[in-house]
Amino acid sequence: MLLKDISFQTPQENILYDEVLLHLAEKGRQDQVLRFWESPELFVCLGRICKEDEDLKRGAVADDHISVLRRCTGGGTVLQGKGCLNYSLILSKERDPQIADLRKSYQVILSKAVDALRRLKVEASFYPISDIALADGQKKISGNAQKRCKKFILHHGTILYDFDLGAIDRYLRVPKDVPEYRLGRPHLDFVANVSLSAVDIKSSLKDIFGVDRKKDALDGEERACLQSFLNRDKNPSLARVCGIRKFSPQSENPFGISRTNQL
Repeated sequence: MLLKDISFQTPQENILYDEVLLHLAEKGRQDQVLRFWESPELFVCLGRICKEDEDLKRGAVADDHISVLRRCTGGGTVLQGKGCLNYSLILSKERDPQIADLRKSYQVILSKAVDALRRLKVEASFYPISDIALADGQKKISGNAQKRCKKFILHHGTILYDFDLGAIDRYLRVPKDVPEYRLGRPHLDFVANVSLSAVDIKSSLKDIFGVDRKKDALDGEERACLQSFLNRDKNPSLARVCGIRKFSPQSENPFGISRTNQL
């Protein structure tokens, strides 16, 4: 598996680069990939069908000029920023039949992530369908989501290690659809950081997913594809993923969020 430890300065590029990797894999131009990234900027990332009116505390988001994007994968609305490590996997359905099955794929992938954390002395467990939580207190440390194409899947995962947990409570509502193990807890009683460094987490995940080569720069095809996606994103009639919008209290529709189309 190829490792790409590549983060960008803008939320748009960070979100769209995963789409680039999936697109190229589907076209036969890319193989299986593990990518790490972390955003230097705090921003809200809506799941593919999430509703901003239900998930966001609009006043706080607007007051603080927090950016909002919609990603291509399912799952819930999350807050991204420093201290939230993202791991993205491009995996072949043909190479592993379990990846072709939605629930089995989550079990396989998150069981490996749990094993990677246990190697670092963090006792955690997989909570179906897509969470990892600490064994002590059942506090969530990782959320996951997927986009599934014909030959490959894109799996998004997060691991909180030094994140401002108070920001989650400031900007996000408690979602309507919550896992049973949440037990009605508010954000600050439900989420937690792991006491690990990003370097150690990356190292353990690299080993568990069998990384055997590394590439820390975009090639020409990736760069051209990313620019193409960014250009489409600026034109609402061609957008594949919603464009970034800075909220303005004076705007009639400050969120300006468009829907995600499939590749």
